[in-house]
Amino acid sequence: MSSECNSVSLDELGVLRVRGAHVVSFLQGQVSNDVALLGPGRSLLAGYHNPQGRVIALLRLVQAAADDVLAILPRELAAPTASRLAKFILRAKVSVADESAGWRVTGVVAPESPAERAPPFTGALPQALNATARSGDSIAVRIGAQPARWLLVSGAGASANAPVAVAGCAPMPLERWGALAVAAGEPQVCAATSEEFVAQMLNLDLLGAIAFDKGCYTGQEVIARAHYRGRVKRRLQRFVTNAPLQLQPGDAGALSDGRAFKVVSAVALADRRCEFLAVAPFAGEDCAAGRPQPGAERARVIDAQQLPLPYSLPP
Repeated sequence: MSSECNSVSLDELGVLRVRGAHVVSFLQGQVSNDVALLGPGRSLLAGYHNPQGRVIALLRLVQAAADDVLAILPRELAAPTASRLAKFILRAKVSVADESAGWRVTGVVAPESPAERAPPFTGALPQALNATARSGDSIAVRIGAQPARWLLVSGAGASANAPVAVAGCAPMPLERWGALAVAAGEPQVCAATSEEFVAQMLNLDLLGAIAFDKGCYTGQEVIARAHYRGRVKRRLQRFVTNAPLQLQPGDAGALSDGRAFKVVSAVALADRRCEFLAVAPFAGEDCAAGRPQPGAERARVIDAQQLPLPYSLPP
């Protein structure tokens, strides 16, 4: 990567807006992280779950102003998630709306090598992981460590062009952004995988997206039981195919060692192989349970090798 920063328009991401006097207490009862920790300089990654502890959507929570929270998530999940959250408002002084049309999300990547001189623009962005700061008309959120990555959340009415702060960044293919997320072991939930995985299967406990010392929220009992009473037998892991292959989120099959898997995210490589994140049993374990049924749609055995994650999985 050159010494210049890179940017990409993330049109597939949408924005929910939750605001009102009770926004913190309302979200505290709905998502897995401790919303009381959210502030003008700190974002939170949180899961929104069904009563069985399965992840409906992953939300990147950002404070736009006092009593005003933005939740960044895949655009295809924004409307159904807003509708679902709104059912629990009851007497709370809060509103929930899908405002995806009113916001633009841009990804920014700093130079990958520490030896390269970072552009002045990226040096002015928040440097701590999950930190936020104002950058012109945008809210900048640090989401990645190495290479450094940020989300810029801008009002769509700001400028028809890229935000001024990104003007010096070279365009980057969307596939490259996805590849960095896969390499970082960052899960995402889309329509094809919504309500498929319990929180720990997506490593949300390892990514700081669950607060085990906060009060109750939807799905909390199942998530807490998995944390305190048992070992999670299937977790998000990283793989690459050994031959050209296309995979999509929600695809299921078996690895050549017999482990069943379900794809969470995938990216095509230049040689047409596929690097992907999938929920699967750990290598060497009895994995007959949960194996795809014979003849199931798109289920097949694939030849792939496991790649390391930048964080450790529990033994």
